This record gives sequence, C-alpha cells and structure tokens, in this order.
Amino acid sequence: MQISTKDWSRFTDRLSKMSSRAADDLRVWVNKNGGLAGIDRQALIDYVYALATKYGEGSAAWAASWYDAVAEAAGRFLPAAEVASTVSYAEAAKTVNGVLKTSTNEESLTSALERLVKMPGVDTTLNNAIRDGAEVAWIPRGDACAFCVALASRGWQRASARMLREGHAEHVHAHCDCTYAVRFDESSGVRGYDPSAYLDVYEAAGDGSPTDKINAIRREQYARDKDRINEQKRAAYAARKEAEGP
Repeated sequence: MQISTKDWSRFTDRLSKMSSRAADDLRVWVNKNGGLAGIDRQALIDYVYALATKYGEGSAAWAASWYDAVAEAAGRFLPAAEVASTVSYAEAAKTVNGVLKTSTNEESLTSALERLVKMPGVDTTLNNAIRDGAEVAWIPRGDACAFCVALASRGWQRASARMLREGHAEHVHAHCDCTYAVRFDESSGVRGYDPSAYLDVYEAAGDGSPTDKINAIRREQYARDKDRINEQKRAAYAARKEAEGP
C-alpha cells in the first residue's frame, strides 16, 4: 500500500494548520496587550500553555485518527491509537523562559509554540508505532532543513524508545512541517519518499561526524538559497513594520 501524495499532504497540511493557528492566536494576544515587553511573564506562560494544550490536543487526535486509518488500510486491525499527552505546564514555562532569555522577538516565541503544538502529534505516531511494532520514517516536507535531510536518509526503521528524548520524539523542532509516517509491512510507504536520494546528499557531505555532515549540508543549502531567504526576510520585516504603523 502506497499513501498517495494527495493524502499525505492532507495529513501534514492539517497538522501544520493547527500549529499556525496557535501562533496566530498568540500574535493577536501579544499585540492586544502591548507587545512582549509589557506582558507579565506569568500571564504569558499561562497563555502559551493554554494554546499548547488546546491545539496540541487537536494535533494528537488527528495523528491518532490517521494512524488508525493507515493500519486499517494495511489490513491490520489493532487497538485504537492512543493519543499522546500535550506538553506539561513546566515544559511550557521552560520554553517561554528560554526564549525570553535571548530574545523579545514575538516570532521567536510563536515558533517555539508551534513546536509545542506539533509534539503531541508526532509523539502519537511514534508511541503507537512502538506499541505495535511498526516501522516509521521521517518524511521531509518542502525545503527540508539539513537536520531533516539527515533523518530522512535513515529510511524506514523499526520504531523504538531510542527515538524518544525525555518522553518526546527527538526530531521535533521549530520551523518544520516534516513528520513521521508509519507502515506495517515492507511493501508500504509514502509515494514520492525516496530515502536513497536523501542518503546520497548525506554521504556527499564529507567523511566527518554526523554533526559535521549536517553542518556541511546546511552551508550548501544556504549558499544555494541565500538570495531567496534574504528576500523573504525583507518582505516579512516590511509587513511587520507596516502592521505596527507609524
């Protein structure tokens, strides 16, 4: 069974929209309250936690529904997928405090919130795959970063607890719509995902450590895309200044 490009996009699009909506809600609330600099830290943590919980529950529920659908299509009738927990209050507080140590940029915080929303969905897929002895693969979406290219090059692997760090899938990071796919037999997969192509990129990045290789891929990507990236940054800055007004 091959998951079509259309169906995979439907799955990832919905996950992405949940993260984006949480970020939009945070932007509106921050602007309504005069910006990050003027908001009480405790109130900010409370609101980030509320958003991470609300949208994280949706992320986990959608991933569980998708997992069940893939299992059924593969002829595997398993117990219903269990939804992963949303992030704890302590994790939300750690995220907010960590961002504010180095930045009062609203976008830094919204990016961190998007990660908190994404985590329960990714955790749901991985936790159930571990439970059921299924395989997973990290599937890039769009212009994947060097880290995700390296992960994608690993191909399909038996899900295991070593893929978890402090109870969460270790691969979740900001500015990323890549996620795990699950399969229940070696003939299944996601149409268009070719781990060998990512492996070629990874192996061509030199003979150093995994970190060295990822950094080499990152440098190559930046050299290729720097003009487009800088233009996007300029456009985002101009839009933000226009929204702020004179």
